[in-house]
Amino acid sequence: MPADPSSRMTAREAIALLTGAAGFTEHRPPPRTLPPDGPLGWAGYDAARERASARTGEEESVVYGTGVVGDRACVLLAFEFGFLGGSLGQLTGDRLEAAYELALSRRLPLLALVATGGSRMQEGMVALTQLQRVAAASTRLRAAGLPQIAVVRDPTTGGGWATVGAGADVVLALPGAQVGFAGSRVRPPDADPYAYGAEGQFAAGQVDAVVPVGELAGTVGLWLRALGPGPPGPHEGLPAAAPLPRAQPSAASGLPTSGRKAVERARSAQRPRAEAYLADYFTVRLPLHGDRCGSTDPGLLTGFGLRADGQPVAYVAQCGTPTRPAGYRAAARTIRLADRLGVPVLTLVDTPGAANDAEAERAGAGAAIADTFAAIAAARVPVTTLVIGEGGSGGALALAAPGNTHVTADSYFSVIAPELAAAILKRAPAETGATADQLRLRPQDLVELGIARSIVT
Repeated sequence: MPADPSSRMTAREAIALLTGAAGFTEHRPPPRTLPPDGPLGWAGYDAARERASARTGEEESVVYGTGVVGDRACVLLAFEFGFLGGSLGQLTGDRLEAAYELALSRRLPLLALVATGGSRMQEGMVALTQLQRVAAASTRLRAAGLPQIAVVRDPTTGGGWATVGAGADVVLALPGAQVGFAGSRVRPPDADPYAYGAEGQFAAGQVDAVVPVGELAGTVGLWLRALGPGPPGPHEGLPAAAPLPRAQPSAASGLPTSGRKAVERARSAQRPRAEAYLADYFTVRLPLHGDRCGSTDPGLLTGFGLRADGQPVAYVAQCGTPTRPAGYRAAARTIRLADRLGVPVLTLVDTPGAANDAEAERAGAGAAIADTFAAIAAARVPVTTLVIGEGGSGGALALAAPGNTHVTADSYFSVIAPELAAAILKRAPAETGATADQLRLRPQDLVELGIARSIVT
């Protein structure tokens, strides 16, 4: 789809769109004088900069400072595409690095409003190395547990996309914006333009949401709240564990009387699914989308949400389908981000198991599952797990919190599905029920075995 004309707003218009009446306080780095026509002595470069300044009223391609979005203070930086295509040069690098350091020193989130064509040719490799400065500054902010949000406008390409944009924790895009590492003049002539747009990047799991301009300020304000107040200081404790969800109305009552009944109940189309639990649990949900490796899994929901009391909680929820490698990578991404920001995590387990087709194997199922186990094992923030349906083997256990897993009456958890267990043991199909009993997979069995702490009813 074509870009919304408003996605080509100036840097200051983009800032004003988000800060509104709260206003914006501009900052500037210490001045630096470039050699005549820049570090390469590129003939006509000074004149081009002067024309760009006269046309835009800006001294460089980035404006930065502090402001308030919604009810949260933050550091904002915005690219001015009208200034030499929003390109990154040495003075741009000064401003970007200063913006990140301002966020670090004031312990504020960083909000980047990106519109750039990439590195500035007139400064050659000096311009290109500004990407390393940005990456280092972003890493320092990440290590301090401060969130980074990027809004990619039209266009966002080259090194600006590959650092400030795609390097953010949350990436929002304006409709129709050109987004991609390769700009329109350097990509293959037969390339599919959809792959280089906001919607295509969303489909590929590289963008978390495509947000209309009219909804941008509200959405960013909610994200700033949901990403939490920041990690605890040296004298503060970890956040409280996420509260357990309430049990949702079920067609069945009581606890299953046999292993077979437990499996049938968990597989029933009538029992409540992840969407019902999340809708009851949160007043606001802000999805994270995709694995940042080119794939998505519609059967796994991840993101951050706000409860009625304003408490932020990150969530990872299986939706009853075999979880694909992209889903596990998205889960690990969410858990690590929540851990870095000091936000507790809720996981909802519901899968017959990890996807086991050839495509899943080629996509690295084993490595993705291992990474999810590692993300939960390394998490410093509390992780709360509720098994709401099927708990199929390691594909389910990868999302379960050791010592803080709970189950519903509609669930089971098993080392293997009873049908597969019977087949491996060379038992007749009629013995599947007895095998399910032997596996002790009912909710009450799991509590007795110490696998689950409680049954939520």
